[in-house]
Amino acid sequence: MSANVTCGIDWASDHHDVALVDADGKLLAKARIGDDADGLTLLLDLLAEHGDAPQDLIPVAIETSRGLLLAALRATGRPVYAINPMAAARYRDRHTVTRKKSDHLDAMVLANILRTDAEMHRVLPADSELSLFRSTPRSATDNASAASSTSIRELPDRPGKPPGQRQW
Repeated sequence: MSANVTCGIDWASDHHDVALVDADGKLLAKARIGDDADGLTLLLDLLAEHGDAPQDLIPVAIETSRGLLLAALRATGRPVYAINPMAAARYRDRHTVTRKKSDHLDAMVLANILRTDAEMHRVLPADSELSLFRSTPRSATDNASAASSTSIRELPDRPGKPPGQRQW
């Protein structure tokens, strides 16, 4: 694990804020990336610009334990820490007196959590084939379920039954 740079990602459904800090907590870089392949490429390029290498991967802290971005980061072999949002909120209170939420500040807080307290948090384990199967995006399974419900509702009524009453 790189001891010189840590990365924090404030996760959102359509974009993510990224912050990289050095060993002293100084902000090295920040970016907003999309939740797509271009966003992942931008993130990996940003990490590489700041010393990310196969033998010295920059660790990442993020407030979620699922999603395509997280799966892609884990596939790189880097240490990824899923930080509980309540824990991140407590750390945020140390850095600001206002209760106003800032995605950029949250990304910095997550990076600093790794900088100062990485040993207090667990690295996510590597994915097994079964866990990859189980992590199918919920929207895909929801869409399949909705489609099957719709098709059942659209079945024609059975002959000999009054309209609206089906015999199953």
